[in-house]
Amino acid sequence: MKAHVEKIFRHLDPKPDALLFANSVDPHLDQTFYYVFGVPSGLFEGSVAIAHPDGSIDVLSSPLEAESARQAAKEDRHVTVHVVNRGDETEDLVRKLVGSASSVGIHFHELTHELFVRFAKTLPQAQWVDVSNAVRRARVIKDAEEIARLRKAAEIGSAVGREIPSLLKAGISELELAAEMEYRMNHHGASGRSFSTIVAFGPHGAEPHYMPSDTRLKSGDSIVCDFGAIYRRYASDITRSYHFGKNDPEMQQVHDTVEKAQEAALAAIRPGIPSKEVHLAAERVIDRSPWKGRLIHGVGHSIGLVVHDGWAYHAKAEDPLEEGMVITVEPGIYLPGHGGVRIEDDVVVTKSGFEFLTTAPRSYIEVPA
Repeated sequence: MKAHVEKIFRHLDPKPDALLFANSVDPHLDQTFYYVFGVPSGLFEGSVAIAHPDGSIDVLSSPLEAESARQAAKEDRHVTVHVVNRGDETEDLVRKLVGSASSVGIHFHELTHELFVRFAKTLPQAQWVDVSNAVRRARVIKDAEEIARLRKAAEIGSAVGREIPSLLKAGISELELAAEMEYRMNHHGASGRSFSTIVAFGPHGAEPHYMPSDTRLKSGDSIVCDFGAIYRRYASDITRSYHFGKNDPEMQQVHDTVEKAQEAALAAIRPGIPSKEVHLAAERVIDRSPWKGRLIHGVGHSIGLVVHDGWAYHAKAEDPLEEGMVITVEPGIYLPGHGGVRIEDDVVVTKSGFEFLTTAPRSYIEVPA
């Protein structure tokens, strides 16, 4: 995609003669390969994208995904597809296409060491330039097409968020609920999950990155569900917290506090402010409550081609918010041995504030046992 290539180059001074983005094997794939080459499907293990200052792109693909590459190239006259059969063919073609370039930009943040060693031998004359920060700055501001895909991914997550209360029943396991949520995301149009689905019952909700187990739901449990959908390579990330059966007054108060913290954080969003102000707005609400200090993570991060798209904000983050950023806002309170509450939404920063992409209800929901 010419516009994305040009966007990365705009953040580079001096500009390298070429940019090289290379995939190893899953999961060691550079998502920037897909950012500059807007191919909608395919894994492209072992593939390389060479981007030039004029916005043109050379894509080196194996025969396995040659058809996907060619179909995508038909939509973009700036892309040339080269089919290679072996590693040495890739290296020969990289040498030919990069030519006598004196400086080559590579994405240190995602390029494997093995591939770097190979390319260093292939292009011994090249001066290697780390373009990781330029890539991050380019990807963090989304264009209209990216926002449309993120909106659809968020709609899918929101649909499942609305359905979760109907899935809660005594005896269902965390793993069973996670499986049902992932099926429903696909049913609503997702091509997959954007990360491993988190379902945490009772005390497990105090672990923000808990992995679901065969623990079964019982009356009195609080529930944290953190999940996301992939739509045309773009991710959503949504968290909702529920309560099952016998009332727990403390957890209801915790939920009310987290909801107010999120409202305060959202009210702070506008272009130009240091991103830490969004975090601090939520933190102030929680620290005025009986659960001071129980917000144990940053309140949000950028979202895009991956669920954590290269940028996050916290109490000391000075990076300003910019129009076109798509970020999460996800305060939480965690009580070891008891449970937790997190409310997370995806929003796009607009000229005057923000717009929700996720729309599932955020209020305290008690489901009868």
